[in-house]
Amino acid sequence: MAALGRNLSGKVALITGASSGIGAATAVLFSKLGASLALTGRKEENLAKVGEQCASNSTEKPLLLVGDICDDSDVTRIVEDTIKHFGKLHILVNNAGVLETGSIENTSMAQFDRVFNINVRAMYQLTMLCTPHLVATRGSIVNVSSVNGIRSFPGVLSYNMSKAAVDQFTRCVALELAPKQVRCNSVNPGVIVTGLQKRGGLDDEAYAAFLERSKTTHALGRPGEPDEVAKTIAFLASDDASFITGANLPVDGGRHAMCPR
Repeated sequence: MAALGRNLSGKVALITGASSGIGAATAVLFSKLGASLALTGRKEENLAKVGEQCASNSTEKPLLLVGDICDDSDVTRIVEDTIKHFGKLHILVNNAGVLETGSIENTSMAQFDRVFNINVRAMYQLTMLCTPHLVATRGSIVNVSSVNGIRSFPGVLSYNMSKAAVDQFTRCVALELAPKQVRCNSVNPGVIVTGLQKRGGLDDEAYAAFLERSKTTHALGRPGEPDEVAKTIAFLASDDASFITGANLPVDGGRHAMCPR
């Protein structure tokens, strides 16, 4: 961990979806590793709580940017305010995302648009706007995808498609920016205990059953924790991963390698 601390010290990182789950865990870890933080999320109260946690680990308070990444003007403002405040950007963590249940028989175009606008379009725009600043610092991009981008699962069609798009986006951007020494990778979590599935439509009982079933659908016999994904994001963002780009890295307890028997 000491090496990571040295690598992130003095780095400016912008993290989306930082008010909860993997984004919050990543923000707290980055603050411990010495990074200067710009944190964005939609829920001001939750973002403020994460900001307080980060401030307790550092002499520098994070820049908190409340906004909706599906709003083009908000995305522009988030990038502009980050650069205005810090003058530079080294790390972009595209974490914000949403999950909704639905199959081809009961989905809707409204659902498709919601999921793709948050999971794909917003990431596309934010990365595009951040790219000149990342080129200037030879920075790093880490996208939060999912095992659903690698493997196929029924009942979450638009989500699966959006995460497959994130993985392709990651690889393409990695190749496009490699000549300028900007790296781009993704993490592909399995089931992580964040409540994402509850926000996606599962009630308490169904969510409890889902977590229990995760003991059999993940080779390591359990769902993961947000800090386990955060540590992988920190590695990919750091100079310790200086020769890694275009990778889609599963953080899923082996789920991507499993096959029903």
